[in-house]
Amino acid sequence: MADIAPRRFCLSTHLLVVGPTFLGMLVVFCILAAPRNKVFGYAQAGDPKAVLWPLSIDYPLDGSIFPPGITPPTFIWRDAAAKSWQMKFVFADNSSVQVEITGQRMQIGQIDPECVSSTNELPKLTPKQAASWTWSPDVTTWATIQERSTIQPAVLTVTGYNSAHQVSSQSRITLSTSIDPVGAPIFYRDVPLMPSQGANGTVQPLSPTAIHLINWRLRDVRQSESHTVLKDMPTCANCHSFSRDGKTMGIDVDGPANDKGLYAVVPVERHISIQNKDVLQWNTNGEAGKLRVGFMSQVSPDGRYVLSTFAGSALDISNTYYVTNFTDYRFLQVFYPTRGILEWYDRSSGKRQPLHGADDPRYVQTDGVWSPDGKYIVFARAEAKDPYPEGQPKALHANDQNETQIQYDLYRVPFNDGRGGIAEPIAGASHNGMSNNFPKVAPDGRWIVFVQCHNGQLMRPDSQLYIVPSGGGESRRLTANTALMNSWHSFSPNGRWLVFSSKARSFYTQMYLTHIDEGGNSSPAILIDNATAANRAVNLPEFVNADGDGIEEIQVPAVNQYKMIDEAMQLEEKKKPDQALEIWKKAVALDPGNEKAQNGLAVSLYLHGDVEGSFQHLRAALLINPLSVQDHFVLGKFSLDQGHPEQALPELEAAIAIRPHFESGEEALARAYETLGKSSAALSHWRKALLIDPNSVSAMIGTAWLLATSPDASLRNGAEAARLAESAENAQPDNAEVLDTLAVSYAEQRLFSRAFSIERQALELAIAQTNKPLSAAIRAHLALFAKQKPFHEDRASATADKTKSGSPPSM
Repeated sequence: MADIAPRRFCLSTHLLVVGPTFLGMLVVFCILAAPRNKVFGYAQAGDPKAVLWPLSIDYPLDGSIFPPGITPPTFIWRDAAAKSWQMKFVFADNSSVQVEITGQRMQIGQIDPECVSSTNELPKLTPKQAASWTWSPDVTTWATIQERSTIQPAVLTVTGYNSAHQVSSQSRITLSTSIDPVGAPIFYRDVPLMPSQGANGTVQPLSPTAIHLINWRLRDVRQSESHTVLKDMPTCANCHSFSRDGKTMGIDVDGPANDKGLYAVVPVERHISIQNKDVLQWNTNGEAGKLRVGFMSQVSPDGRYVLSTFAGSALDISNTYYVTNFTDYRFLQVFYPTRGILEWYDRSSGKRQPLHGADDPRYVQTDGVWSPDGKYIVFARAEAKDPYPEGQPKALHANDQNETQIQYDLYRVPFNDGRGGIAEPIAGASHNGMSNNFPKVAPDGRWIVFVQCHNGQLMRPDSQLYIVPSGGGESRRLTANTALMNSWHSFSPNGRWLVFSSKARSFYTQMYLTHIDEGGNSSPAILIDNATAANRAVNLPEFVNADGDGIEEIQVPAVNQYKMIDEAMQLEEKKKPDQALEIWKKAVALDPGNEKAQNGLAVSLYLHGDVEGSFQHLRAALLINPLSVQDHFVLGKFSLDQGHPEQALPELEAAIAIRPHFESGEEALARAYETLGKSSAALSHWRKALLIDPNSVSAMIGTAWLLATSPDASLRNGAEAARLAESAENAQPDNAEVLDTLAVSYAEQRLFSRAFSIERQALELAIAQTNKPLSAAIRAHLALFAKQKPFHEDRASATADKTKSGSPPSM
């Protein structure tokens, strides 16, 4: 269980009641077959004929190694015969510690009432657990045991006594205390397991209304409890990493409108404050407008770089990751990339670039981690594929055969100051018919510990931890593996301890430790007690190379501004522009350096008629982020609307230079060139817009209008114009502007009767929409058609922009 008070944990079984003949046979068999922690002996030295009942010590396991200073563990055993017990620890010098106890039954720990839901269950004891006994030594006794079990293991003998105080059962194990300290606290995420399902059937791992229940904690294993350093976040924060020296932390932080393309990098201090200036926007480095999610981002050992998985330039999250959520709280999500490349971000230059050797679009390259010296990258690779193949049934549970199948192999590639190199598979962790993923390199660079499972990665029921030499070789399954899900592991700074997550004792995930010696051998898993409440789960544990109390708190003022931005956007959606404007003003006042807030205020001011104020804030936004497509585009579009095409052109061209294949940008550029009387350039951009989106109605009628009405006769083509306008009409038959464009296209072909009839329909729609400028233009066209004359522009005009929208420009 996640937290059993007072630290009582166990596994148990029921003992069958059998006849004496069968019992004798059973005892003989058990003596021959029993492992070291299941010993059968004699009841009394003077009574050699009486046999002992079986006693099984379930925790700690034989050969367990504890770190020095760890809080007292809870010993767990099963014994159907005894009523009291003697715990005797014998040390190398033949001294001993002996304690007489009555034992306590296992209990469920503290329950967090806020995490009780109709979509989960309260933790409960299994029949084995309910029949188990537990005992935890006091601090003084445990300190003595640890002190005397360092040089050689101690032998623990558990002897059971029946109601007559006769020896009835006995078992023994060995345990020891390492000379290697853990040496660092563990930073981890503490989460509720409360999947939610909307009315439309959509399942989320956690309802947005419950995001604030996620906590981030720090645990020094020498302390009996964890310390909460971050809580009540209104948005989700997720994967995190630390530099090798423990001085820099990186963490995913969701931004406004559920923007998952943000990543914060901050110095590690006792009081950390994540401000807007600390947040990287993955969506701005030449790929603006695409949803760019940095997956499994890792800060480099020196803190200068961030390595992450990104979709290829033409991809986004919808066709890059396989994601399936379930209402089963035990394994509520399957999530892994099926496409993507590794890119590295240089904090000193602010640039992000692909890593050669891990940027092949034929593969998915993910889970990249740094070697301790920063000279090479270890990552997982598989053939890229569609995450949702057509016709594939939806998976109904974790490890469903209908999951998209993907098996990763581990590779390594030189970093080479960002130039990359040739990626080579790691023998023992590749091409073995399994999925090898989530590698972690030991601090001395000798070993890689990774997750192996049948499909996908990480949080799988069958996830097992394996170790392999960094240069490749024979891989070995860690002794520390438990029966259910082993993943999210991290090396301690000295490389002698590994922390990981498992669901072996409870579906509410817990943290464990294992010792790793110089030969890469691991010890049985040690539970980290009291990490959270019994009905909460812990994941993403990572050692921080800092003092045990090195982080006191983490504040995220950047998120407060994100809350305001979300509120303002919601008010705009609810048609409450005045209230939205006030929130935008507050958001900018809170942090003038937030480009999104400056942009939002600019658009709101423009819609309120404050053109000068709008332009001022747009220029401020561009000073913050010169690569913002949104800011360049909006400034250009507003300039064009205000009758300043010469000012609009450089902004619109900048937007397209940053984001090629930007259809709205091409359309706006076409209108600007039309207004300046440069019909040939305008037509070129209209055609580019159509190439980007052949189904765009605005691009169809923009191109058709110019082909039908251009003052340059060499550009006019009535037949092509009519074909485009007819396609637009099929898509939007009740659009007055579409019908007007179709009418002038027919008139250019001298089909005046048809043009007149279509234009009358357009006029009726324009009048019904109270669009006076369009109505006046249509009446002028009707007058020409009645005289058997086509309509041609006779000067630079923005006629194609006849209906000015009152809503912000579309991206």
